[in-house]
Amino acid sequence: MSQYWSSLVHTLTPYVPGEQPKVNNLIKLNTNENPYPPSDKVLAAIHQAADDKLKLYPDPNSDVLKQRIADYHGLTANQVFVGNGSDEVLAHAFQALLKHDKPLLFPDITYSFYPVYCGLYGIEYQTIPLNDEFEIDITDYNQDCGAIIFPNPNAPTGRLLGLDKIEALLQMHPQQVLLIDEAYIDFGGQSAISLVNRYPNLLVTQTLSKSRSLAGLRVGFAIGHPDLIEGLERVKNSFNSYPLDRLAIYGSVASFDDETAFQTACQAVINTREVLVTKLAELGFKVIPSAANFVFASHPQHQAETIAEQLREKSIIVRYFNKPRIDQYLRITIGNDMENQALCSALEAIINNK
Repeated sequence: MSQYWSSLVHTLTPYVPGEQPKVNNLIKLNTNENPYPPSDKVLAAIHQAADDKLKLYPDPNSDVLKQRIADYHGLTANQVFVGNGSDEVLAHAFQALLKHDKPLLFPDITYSFYPVYCGLYGIEYQTIPLNDEFEIDITDYNQDCGAIIFPNPNAPTGRLLGLDKIEALLQMHPQQVLLIDEAYIDFGGQSAISLVNRYPNLLVTQTLSKSRSLAGLRVGFAIGHPDLIEGLERVKNSFNSYPLDRLAIYGSVASFDDETAFQTACQAVINTREVLVTKLAELGFKVIPSAANFVFASHPQHQAETIAEQLREKSIIVRYFNKPRIDQYLRITIGNDMENQALCSALEAIINNK
């Protein structure tokens, strides 16, 4: 019945998320979810918030959450924007801050939602190739543009760009917005949030889905100059004035009240990642340096797609991208120690044809 679609719909190529299989007893290492549960304080807060007030609309501004995020980062509430996962926050940013007469710049290998948003919102863009080691070279961005966006660490590569390079980019483009998408920053990077008070053109987005184990709540936020935040609010309030539900608001607030659980889970993921990197190297894989909760790896003697298929036969799912430049790489989410051991044993059997 596509005859009823608008002309825009025919032009769209939607984003394809990682598979969410409905099969039990799988080791699921394909969607970068945290292998550890959320804080007990989060679960208690959600339980407490599930009362008779659910009959009422939630706070349309999520003021208590904005203030808690602001306090956590030593900022003010008018520097914080919240939404249903960082994907919604990014969607509003594409409309409010990244759509200009000149092209939006982002890497050729990056989060594949960016070109989808450009298609949806009619944004001209230009991709900038990563170098041969899959690094962002900021000198390649020294050109005329409308704005710049990229994840840090980048996805799916996991490579981190230092704050000195980000600051150099901000100075290179003082009249353009630089959006740093920090979905994975807590697994080994230093957040650019520390720069927002010095650079009014910097917007930083983060999510509670990864490092705070709250993918099921769908909460993300942006931090930047109040003028940038006001632009996001204007778009949000023209689209959905009640973005976060009551349970998401109070559960998210509680996640910032348990620093010990947060840091413990992040460090556990980092430790397991280093164990996996060592094992992959022993098996002959080339592993891109990662500051995320996943690794990006290829093997010179084995096709990536074949390895992914053989892992699936062993009830382990990883992410394979059939795309130029990265079709010989697998993105492997860091699981818990037991899952990691099972993965390593399966890969050893595959590589050695056992």
